[in-house]
Amino acid sequence: MSTILDREKEVEEVLEKIRPALAIDEGNIILKKIEDDTVYLELVGTCVHCPISDMTMKDTVVVAIKQLLPWVKTVMIGQSKFEIK
Repeated sequence: MSTILDREKEVEEVLEKIRPALAIDEGNIILKKIEDDTVYLELVGTCVHCPISDMTMKDTVVVAIKQLLPWVKTVMIGQSKFEIK
């Protein structure tokens, strides 16, 4: 059984393959946490305001993570719409 650090490393390796495409439009995606078989991610940068981010995430990120990491059952992707100071 893999540790949480092993799983975080695995997810980060997949995200590193996806990030260059998001970076073209000044966006990014970060790993927030992993709980059991669920991965929590957050869109940042211009991805937060992108009207097609839901489609991008479903078609690219979720599929890639689930295909490459069989232990992942659910991928939750959030967006920080506002920064309150």
